[in-house]
Amino acid sequence: MGQGTDRGTRDRRRRSRTVLAVLTAAVLGVAGCDAAGGDSPGASGTGAGRPSPKPSPAWDTSPGSVAAVGDSITRGFDACAILSDCPEVSWATGSSAEVDSLAVRLLGRKAAGHSWNYAVTGARMADLTGQVRRAAARKPELVTVMAGANDACRTTADAMTPVADFRAQFEDALRTLRRELPGAQVFVASIPDLKRLWSEGRNDPLGKQVWKLGICPSMLADADAVDPAATLRRNTVQDRVEDYNEVLREVCAKDRKCRTDGGAVHAFRFGTGQLSQWDWFHPSVNGQARLAEIAYRAVTAENP
Repeated sequence: MGQGTDRGTRDRRRRSRTVLAVLTAAVLGVAGCDAAGGDSPGASGTGAGRPSPKPSPAWDTSPGSVAAVGDSITRGFDACAILSDCPEVSWATGSSAEVDSLAVRLLGRKAAGHSWNYAVTGARMADLTGQVRRAAARKPELVTVMAGANDACRTTADAMTPVADFRAQFEDALRTLRRELPGAQVFVASIPDLKRLWSEGRNDPLGKQVWKLGICPSMLADADAVDPAATLRRNTVQDRVEDYNEVLREVCAKDRKCRTDGGAVHAFRFGTGQLSQWDWFHPSVNGQARLAEIAYRAVTAENP
């Protein structure tokens, strides 16, 4: 009787230990599945069982500073006065309440001291690396890019920047930025539809006189001509702009901290109210405001 009791007690203890071991294994198994589905390495990793730090988000929708690079559009050229820059109405960093620039929308009152405009009227993609280098000295959290229109706006269609060169120049600018500021975010605006700008302004006598001063001659020269040669020239420029925009999209897509507008600027149908009253080509104050809206939507989108 005593031996049977002892044997029964031992059996119960063994069963208890077995159940406890099974439960422990089950709990650890569940924890392992949760970790593998999150941030930990797999079973072969050296840190199995220890949670890894969560990665920082790939895109911050509320950066704390903005630097702009690009060309005359970002400088507000012809928006306030004829043949003059007007950076206070820049879509990217301007202070004008009428525009409500990207920097103001993101930073509010801090925009004045935390945004910088390094764009240059007449700049082409080949100039972007130098602008990026200067902008990087400010250590901005977001760099905006709008460049490429001047690569298409040459004296003739044959003089436009070759697509391969355009790609290499944009890649060089991004490499420079990554070397100088590895964590900076980049917003890339598409190039506007230059042919639409011609069609909107070609009926304005003053605008056509200003065009003759040398504004985008590959598209705007002989504004009234609609013969096959003129049509072919304009279509060639239009095709090149579309190729440039594809380059911007492809190169940006390779950088996890780069985001484009998805072609929104190119698709925007600038009307007479959004174009300069002097050249009917560059954005007016109202046009700059529309560009700011497009940029803000793209930068603050959670899932572009």
